[in-house]
Amino acid sequence: MGSIGEFDRAEFARIAGVVAARSAALLRTRVVVSDERRVVIASSDPRVIGHVVDDVFPNDDRMCLRVPLRLDNQAGEVLIEPSESEAVSPRLTEALVDLMIGQVAVVDRLPVQPELKNRFVANLLAGAAGDEDAVLRQAKALGLDLGPPRAVILIDAANYVLGSEAGDREEASLLEEDVRRRTQFVIASVVGFFKLPTDTIVAAIGEGELAVLKASNTRNLATWAKEEDQTTPASPSWANLSALQRASGALLARLRADTGATISIGVGRYHPGIKGLASSYQDARAALSIGRRMRGENRVHGLDGLGIGAFVGVTDERTKADLATHLLSPLDHEPGLLSTLDAFFAADCSPSVTACGLGIHRNTLAHRLDKVASMTGLDPRRFDDAVQIRLALVVRSLEPGHAAAGTQSPREEPRVH
Repeated sequence: MGSIGEFDRAEFARIAGVVAARSAALLRTRVVVSDERRVVIASSDPRVIGHVVDDVFPNDDRMCLRVPLRLDNQAGEVLIEPSESEAVSPRLTEALVDLMIGQVAVVDRLPVQPELKNRFVANLLAGAAGDEDAVLRQAKALGLDLGPPRAVILIDAANYVLGSEAGDREEASLLEEDVRRRTQFVIASVVGFFKLPTDTIVAAIGEGELAVLKASNTRNLATWAKEEDQTTPASPSWANLSALQRASGALLARLRADTGATISIGVGRYHPGIKGLASSYQDARAALSIGRRMRGENRVHGLDGLGIGAFVGVTDERTKADLATHLLSPLDHEPGLLSTLDAFFAADCSPSVTACGLGIHRNTLAHRLDKVASMTGLDPRRFDDAVQIRLALVVRSLEPGHAAAGTQSPREEPRVH
């Protein structure tokens, strides 16, 4: 394969670090990884890095379980110290570590030229897919299963893939092969995190970004689902989104640990059909772009978590209307609360003026606003939340079939609660 450059040695040491950390956590014992010179390049005990193995185990390292570690022409060895707390058979330990090495270094087994898959996925996300049956046949030929409903997770890993954190791209001197290897490592990390390759389709779409076509039905997101997710949303597009965002948060933590770089993620909603992948990608792209500018890097961004920014930054009117409907859907069967909100905003959010205008006690008004906050997660008495609710009400009122909130309930008689 030719000579190994400095980048490859650094990559080998970093992968060794991931193997050492995960093996130590799993087996609850000290794990050391050495290179071909028997120098420790990674360990669960950072104090021994840079030492010779013979100094780390001055008595005898033959008691340690030894598993070979090889990446391209770089070779080393994983040494697992016998655990004093739990007895695990050497054969099982070796199998577990070997499996872990295979997962972490799966970069070696990925196709050398995944351009066809990347181009195919890029076309899907761009909305350039043709006849659905033809798309499914092409996907099958590429080994991609588009049968399950999928949503798009957009990963910005440019700081790692392109070496942006090292400064200017030219200064980093990353060759095309280096970029390819780093891209494949991120792909391997994503697939390893979700465990089932058929559950996750990952493609590099350029500029250090990767698109994950994640199976987004309830069964495939069960690990990240919570009881409160069971409430049926107004639109199927918002179903399982909370679980998908939790999965993305856990994925972000894994990628940051594996790469040591700045990474951000945008999450799209599920949209039905093959062509729905393009809509999901647009959601993820908007969430990532707006969220990164508003809330910074190293976070997971979704449309429903952008607050006012979603209504200001999203250009697609249909998406804004969907978001407004989603935010207000818990109040769909609460016309009295909607009328109260309308009056509250008409009174410039003054509780006394609102209560007087509605003919109710201020305590009754406070109870209603508390209920709005509990049901929607947005408190009308907080400025940002109030603006978000107001924008949602305005956007939804412009949709055909929706009347202004103030027309839904007559003036009420005074009551003291």
